Parts: sequence; C-alpha cells; structure tokens
Amino acid sequence: MSFTEELRREADPIFQAIFTHPFVQGIGNGSLQSEQLIHYVKQDFEYLNTFIQIYGQAIHQCDNRKDMAMFNEQISFILNSEIHPHNNFCEVAGVQYEDLQYERLAPTAHHYTRHMLDVAQSGSLGEILAVLLPCPWTYNEIGDYLKSEKQPNKSHPFYEWINFYSREKGEMNVTEDFRSRLDAYAKTASVHEKEQMKDHFIKSCQLEYSFWEMSYNQEKWPVL
Repeated sequence: MSFTEELRREADPIFQAIFTHPFVQGIGNGSLQSEQLIHYVKQDFEYLNTFIQIYGQAIHQCDNRKDMAMFNEQISFILNSEIHPHNNFCEVAGVQYEDLQYERLAPTAHHYTRHMLDVAQSGSLGEILAVLLPCPWTYNEIGDYLKSEKQPNKSHPFYEWINFYSREKGEMNVTEDFRSRLDAYAKTASVHEKEQMKDHFIKSCQLEYSFWEMSYNQEKWPVL
C-alpha cells in the first residue's frame, strides 16, 4: 500500500461524511438555496486565492523544472478553469460572479487557509503536497460519487459542476499528480516528517468537511 493509499484509508470516515453532507447532497438533488450557493462561491473564491499563493511558495521549494511547471499549471487552472463550476453556481443563484469576489473570509474558511499557509511557510515540499491534496481529491471523489449516484443529464442545474469534478477512467489530473509526487517524497522522508504529512492531510480533510458545513449554514463571524 502506498503512502497516499494509507492516507485515504485513514481519512475514509471523513470522505464518507462529506459525500452525505446536506450541501453535497443538495448539489446532487439540485435543491440548494441561492444564499447557500452565494456564500460558498464568496468563500471559495478567497480560499482559492490562498491556494494560488501556496503554489507560489511550493515553486520556491522545487529543485527541478518539472515540478515547477506542474505547480505553475495549477495556478493557471485555478485562474482560467476553476471559474466554470463557480459560474454554474452563480447562474443557478441568479447572480454575477464578479459581484461575489474579494469578500471577508468566514471563520472556518479563515481557519482552513491559515492552516495551509502555516504549513507552506514552515514545512517541507512533501508537507505542502499533503496539506493541499485533500481539496482536489475530495472534489474528484464528490464528482465521481454524484455522477454515479445521480447520473445527471444536461437538464440538471448542477450538471456542469458535477462533470467538471468527476473523472474519466484513467484520466490524469492534479489529484494523481499530487499523489504520485507525495508517494515518491514519502519514500525518503523521515518517520517524523511522514507523521507531519499525515497530520496535515487529515486536518485538511476535516476542514474540507467543515467548509461544506460553513457553506450550508452560511456561517459568519458572531459579531459584525
């Protein structure tokens, strides 16, 4: 069993909880409220801005151009491709994507981004991969799960979102890129570093679940 297979096995209860979360189920059923979609997009826009910053820090730690290119491609992916699922939510909610950008982070989103930034600023490249991996991995599995369970057609309000994140058999994507690099890194990592990578990964998985909870409940700071 590879290192990332071990991580996935340990995190399985969190993945299963994400699949059954009411926000994820609401995507599958097409039953989410506009306010929930809007809150999600506002927070995810800022969250992904942090992802871009961490990719930049990861490039700084790379010692070869192949890894540099991979992280650079992911910056482009966020800027130019991951706007499509956001636009799907905005279309259903009846709002303009541009009107939902640069909002204040809610407590959970703030916690998640600080967790990732802390690891990026003080951890190894392997730790950065581990802290980032749950985001693409959980989303790919959500897309696969919803596509299999709901079998949406083009009339489904979130057809584009589900198809964006679901994977074709044998398709290579950022999840597989990150997994292969993390597995390779883990082969020479110390026992302590592997424990650190596992802790970062599991915490990010927990915060992925919390992000859906935040969006569903439209979480805000208690005193504004």
